Amino acid sequence: MDPQKKKERYERLYHQLQELVAKPGDLESRMSTIIAVLHHHMKDFFWTGFYLLKNGKLIVQTYQGPLACQVLDENKGVCWAAINQQKTIVVPDVHQFPGHIACDSRSNSEIVVPLRNSQNEIIGVLDVDSNQLNSFDETDAESLEKILTLLSA
Repeated sequence: MDPQKKKERYERLYHQLQELVAKPGDLESRMSTIIAVLHHHMKDFFWTGFYLLKNGKLIVQTYQGPLACQVLDENKGVCWAAINQQKTIVVPDVHQFPGHIACDSRSNSEIVVPLRNSQNEIIGVLDVDSNQLNSFDETDAESLEKILTLLSA
């Protein structure tokens, strides 16, 4: 997708989500809404979901797409890398990422964005996979980070 068009689409989605999840409420229902909107409006989103930290484990929560790994092995893969480095990770080719966890062999690129609570502590991640190589860039990173701020409000 053209970078400018992608940025504009994310802006429209942000404003739509702002209306949908603006009211404080159940975190899981708000996460589900974000996942549904992203998964069905972004062309290359093959798997879209949240993993939350629970008792030191990274456990799948709400998602759309093929079946997911239920629990991700600690300190392996892109999701744990984002938590450990405390930043968004963009992987153009997951097959080149050391320790990548292949929940579905059709995934080829990935972006993982840390999810923070109102105290700025990481409580999980937004994980998005694409079945295409090089699907994610800085526009995705910045836009998804902005969208996740809606959950910590």
